[in-house]
Amino acid sequence: MQAVQTKLTSTANQSGFTLIELIIVVVILGLLAASALPRFTSVTADAEDAAVEGVAGGFASAVGLVRAEWELRGRPQGNADGAGAVVVMDGISVNVDGSTGYPVSGDNNLNAHDLNITSEDCRTMMQAILQGAPTATTSFTLLGENRYYVTRENNGTNDICVYYLANTIKNLASAPSGTDYLSVGNVFVYNPRTGGVSIFSNN
Repeated sequence: MQAVQTKLTSTANQSGFTLIELIIVVVILGLLAASALPRFTSVTADAEDAAVEGVAGGFASAVGLVRAEWELRGRPQGNADGAGAVVVMDGISVNVDGSTGYPVSGDNNLNAHDLNITSEDCRTMMQAILQGAPTATTSFTLLGENRYYVTRENNGTNDICVYYLANTIKNLASAPSGTDYLSVGNVFVYNPRTGGVSIFSNN
C-alpha cells in the first residue's frame, strides 16, 4: 500500500505547462510579431529617405557657399546669357550662371547656364561642390555601381538637375525621364535659376 501511495504523490507533485498555457503564449508571441513586423519592414524606406535628405541638405548648403563665393568675387557675369562665369572653391573650378551666381557645371563647361545644362554638367556639379560626394552616373545601365542616377530635365522655364537614389529605381525597366521624379524613386531636384533644392520621397 505504501508503494502505491508513493507513486501517486510523486505524479501529483510534477509541474509543467498545460496545453492551454502554451497556446496562450504562442498567440501572444504571434500578436507581438504582427505588431512589430511593419516597423522592421519600413526601416529600409526610412534609411532611403534619410540618405536622400542628407545628401540634398549638403548639396543645398554647398550651392549657398558657391553663390556666396560668386558674390565675394564681384559677381562675375560671363557672357550675355550668363555662360562662362567661373568661381573657384577649394581649388576646384565651378561654372556658375553669371546672372544668378548658382552653380551650373563642375565640368568646366563654359557654355553652361540655366537654359543650357547637360546631364553630365549635373553629375560633375555634384562631384565638384560636395566634399566626399557619393558616386553618381548619367548611365542607367550603371546603377549597380553608383549611389545616384543623374539626369537633366526642363521644368518649362529652365533646365533642372534631377538626382535619383539608384537603389530606389533599380527595378525600373527604363530610365526615368520628364516629370517621373514626382512619382518614381527617392529624388532631389536642383533648380539652378533659383538655387532651390526639393526632395521627393516616393517609396
